[in-house]
Amino acid sequence: MTPHDAPSAPPGAPGPSRSAAPAPAVMRWLAQARFETATILRHGEQLLVALVLPTLALLALALTDVPDLGPGRRVDVATAGVLALAVVSTAFTGQAIATGFDRRHGVLRFLGATPLGREGLLAGKLGGVALVVALQLVVLGGIAAVLGWRPDVAGLLPALVTVALGAAAFLALALLLAGTVRAEGVLALANLAWVLLLGLGVLLPTDRLPEGLATLARLLPSGALGDGLRLSLVSGGWPLTQWLVLLAWAGAAGAATARWFRWSD
Repeated sequence: MTPHDAPSAPPGAPGPSRSAAPAPAVMRWLAQARFETATILRHGEQLLVALVLPTLALLALALTDVPDLGPGRRVDVATAGVLALAVVSTAFTGQAIATGFDRRHGVLRFLGATPLGREGLLAGKLGGVALVVALQLVVLGGIAAVLGWRPDVAGLLPALVTVALGAAAFLALALLLAGTVRAEGVLALANLAWVLLLGLGVLLPTDRLPEGLATLARLLPSGALGDGLRLSLVSGGWPLTQWLVLLAWAGAAGAATARWFRWSD
């Protein structure tokens, strides 16, 4: 037998090992969504922004009489604003910071070259945001119910549509920021934007703002999300105008992200 000869395998013996085929795309996306969700819930800073701060804001607004939130039961108006805050915290602030540092550390470039692919990574982030936002709605809604919150039943469906459109718009903005600015800049800008948006329609209704500022706030995704949830949950209305604003922001930010997003520094 020469060095290059090899004994034949006995009948029925397994052949040479082969690398396993990648899982179906949907399974890879679902696995990434579970990973993104677990990362958010295990990360202390993101959990603080996603649940702790909105809970404190809800208690402060519902149990005090400042600032003026306008007509309607105070706890109802406050809860709608806090739910908007939860969406902004998870879809924008948390995702912008996490994605920005993943990009700096090379995680995005690595995952983009795996069978998950770039589309799977984005789908996983969207799924993770959806799961965490659903958890926020349950937890914050339960706390608000204890405080006396009674949403208009007719407004529950349009409120869910508003949440979905708001999450899409703010996630697109988060990815645009994270993919074009260095990680340290993303950290500063995302936190600054979170603070500024509180008074631009998220917690404070736009009709409580000075006229010029109110007009600007209504054109921002923050004002559209906050006013849309208040219109649905407090008055039972369908916020069609606010949906158009959120769709415009989601489309514009999504197109800009596709054009300028950088997968590595």
